Formats: sequence, C-alpha cells, structure tokens
Amino acid sequence: MDKILIADDEAEIRSLLKLYLENEGYAVAEAGDGKEALKVLAGGDVSLCLLDVMMPEMDGFHVLKELRKNNNIPVIIISAKDTDPDKIIGLDLGADDYMVKPFNPLEAVARVRSNLRRYHSLKGDMEVKKEGLLSLRDLRLDRDACILYRGENKIELTSTELKMMELFMENPGKVFTKEKIYEYAWGDNYVVADNNIMVAISKLRSKLDDDPSAYIKTVRGLGYRIEKE
Repeated sequence: MDKILIADDEAEIRSLLKLYLENEGYAVAEAGDGKEALKVLAGGDVSLCLLDVMMPEMDGFHVLKELRKNNNIPVIIISAKDTDPDKIIGLDLGADDYMVKPFNPLEAVARVRSNLRRYHSLKGDMEVKKEGLLSLRDLRLDRDACILYRGENKIELTSTELKMMELFMENPGKVFTKEKIYEYAWGDNYVVADNNIMVAISKLRSKLDDDPSAYIKTVRGLGYRIEKE
C-alpha cells in the first residue's frame, strides 16, 4: 500500500485530503510544519508527498531541497502562489507537479494517482532498460540513475523531466504535441487548462542550455521537437 505524506500547516486541508486519500485506499501520514515533514520522510516508507510551500519552522521549498539530496519520490507542491516564477522554483528544486489552492480534492487524488502510476512505471521501465545510455549530440541519458549528462556535466532530472527527455531522445527530429508529451511524461490524459507542461518544458530547457532553443525547439502551432544536430 502506498503511503502519502500530507505536509501542510492548515489542519482543515490535511483532514480533507486524508479523508479522500484513505477512501481511495492509500495510507496517510501528516505533518504540520517543515521539520516534522522531514522527520516523517526520513522514515523511508513514504511513496509520495503533498507539500505546502508556506509552513512554519521550514518552508516547503527548503523541505524539497533537503528531500532531493537522497530521495526521488514524487512531490506535488500545493500552494496559494499561482505565478509561473513560483512554479518554476518548485520544479527547479525537483517537484513533479504543482497545484494551486484552492483546489478540488478529487483533482488532488487524481494527481496523486497519476504521479504514483508514472513513478512505479518508471521504476519498472528502469528494471527492463538495462541496455545502456541514450545518446544524442553531446547528451547522454542514464535511465538507470535518472541523470542526464551534457558532455562531462551532470544534470539532475525529476521523473517528469526524465520521461520527457526519454521521449525526445528516442525520437530525434519528431514533433510532439503538448498532449502527447503530457500523456507520456505524466502518464495521464492531457488537461487543456493545465499549463504545467509549458512550465516543465521551460525548466527543462534552462537545465540544458542558457539558450532555450539550443536543444528543444518550438514548432509553432504544433508542439516541440529535439534537434538531431
């Protein structure tokens, strides 16, 4: 049984999410501040974390930064901050998804299910794909370690970014719509109103190069592709 950590200083939100998640068969742990969240995460039995940004003791971004030093579980940021810069900060630190408060608890459950499905699928894929690295231009993708290399430089990827790079590098020159990228990387149906895909592409581009179009090109009106050369 997957165990979900709800880290939020608002008891009402924790109670509501716990009710819906337990109804779906998940085990649930709670934390009311950042330091308590890290203690729960240190136990090693959490499968996914719903993480608020504005918490006492330690904010969610610092919790995420500490978590990503040695843990690759999915993290969904839940925050009242709804600007793209805030989302980019969260994704840059290693978040897999971002929800803006107030949100529908049914959407939260759907996102938990989607991220866990992708995470477990990714682990399964990594067990199968032992044949080596994906290589394109000066990029090498180590699917076992979830690390991308550009030349000799190591680029840490989130699970979502790994899936996106895997899709692009396996199909150089092919154009993918936002819908196809979302369905592959998030493992769920595309949500038209969800701009997380554009934020994630932007963040991935910034990790690859200072020039946003150096590797992943925008094909106006169609989608994105990675250049062969």
